[in-house]
Amino acid sequence: MKAKNSSYYQMFRLTIIVIASVLILLGVIIVNISSHMFRNEQLEKVKASGDLFIGCITNEYSQDKNNYLPKASELCEQLACEQEVRVFLFNSDGICLASPDGNLSNQLKKSTMTELEKDDFLGLSSKYLSQSVPSINYITKAFFRESDGKYTPVYVLAAGTTEQSEIFTMILVALYSTFALLFFVGCFLILRRKLKATLQFEEDFLRIVEEYSKDNFTEKLSTDISPNFKRICDLVNTLASNVEKSEETSSTFISNVSHELRTPMTTIGGFVDGILDGTIKKSRQQEYLILVSQEIQRLRILISSMLNMSRFEAGTLRPNFQETNLTELVIKVVLMFEKRIEEKKLEVEELDSSRLFAVVDADLMQQVIYNLVENAVKFVNEGGTLSFTFEEKDDMCTIGIKNTGEGLKDTEIEQVFNRFYKTDSSRGKDKTGLGLGLSISRKIVHLHNGHIVVKSVYGEYTEFLVQIPKDCTKKEKQN
Repeated sequence: MKAKNSSYYQMFRLTIIVIASVLILLGVIIVNISSHMFRNEQLEKVKASGDLFIGCITNEYSQDKNNYLPKASELCEQLACEQEVRVFLFNSDGICLASPDGNLSNQLKKSTMTELEKDDFLGLSSKYLSQSVPSINYITKAFFRESDGKYTPVYVLAAGTTEQSEIFTMILVALYSTFALLFFVGCFLILRRKLKATLQFEEDFLRIVEEYSKDNFTEKLSTDISPNFKRICDLVNTLASNVEKSEETSSTFISNVSHELRTPMTTIGGFVDGILDGTIKKSRQQEYLILVSQEIQRLRILISSMLNMSRFEAGTLRPNFQETNLTELVIKVVLMFEKRIEEKKLEVEELDSSRLFAVVDADLMQQVIYNLVENAVKFVNEGGTLSFTFEEKDDMCTIGIKNTGEGLKDTEIEQVFNRFYKTDSSRGKDKTGLGLGLSISRKIVHLHNGHIVVKSVYGEYTEFLVQIPKDCTKKEKQN
């Protein structure tokens, strides 16, 4: 994938443009505000010099009105040297009376004097000193007190150059430009570094996920990145591990299914061939036909387990409820394991209990009981005991299937109903089991509005209790 096509590159470019725009806008604002503030200081400086000149000259005029002009010219030169402010004194006719350089050619226009009748002028202008370059001007009207009590109007013009303001603005622009450039370059380098890391992550992410799509889970995403991406990588890695584990589990499942189907089919085929070719005597054919029937029943339940699991997941399983003798159903299933019970020399207890009836799907409930009895026979100790309980209380029916033996650990009890789960001990004793029996059983019991629980004391026994309503269809109608 090309870097310029990446959304991260587009975001990087947009971020750089935004940073540059903000820096430029901020620079314009800072320079304008700072220059304006500095110019105001210069204006106040010129005005202060003009007011100082007026105060001094007014005092000189009151002391000696015939000889105040030399003092005025001297003060003009002094302000020009010390304050860099040129001050001019004009009489009421606009004729220049004093200037910093002795040049009295400047005259004040009548229009200017008329304007000063309304208010003083303080600002930038080039019209008052007959020059093309604007200067900072302060023009005001003052009065000299005469001996007869009358006042003679005069005009004072104080002018300062804009050179300092221009120099200040240039220095400020240079400083800000340097700072903005350094800041921009720093942001650019930091963002580009992060962009490279992100683009590398994106490239690795796409490459590894593409490998995942090809069922290659050997490589995992690196989590050495920002917290948000780290969480994404953790989740994807977990998902890949789960898929990989699921692939392995599915392979094992298919292998076990093949073995589980092959075993009863081999037994059935062997017995039927023995009957057909006369190997099995007629006197024992009935006995072997019963075994064949049991194997066919076992095969049917096994196939039903797999089909029902698919139907559960698809939500298409619809039970056929009818009143069923649960006790006889248990006895029927136990007889299917008669040969294995005899081989293990097991003692079976409490099958002669009173009959227990409930409205259930007989086939599905037979599958539950088959799974639990098979589990009990498989893990009961040699010469151990299988015991069954049948109880009815408060319109709830309980079937208990208990076997002595190794039992379950606390950690195993928590996971025993999980799909494909096998305990550590069962892996050695049950190499072909599918790990679906208890998971399917719980789903079927829940379908009957009941629940299944397991009790176990490690090293002593394991007991499964199936509790279902006597008539679960009543609850469905109420709901």
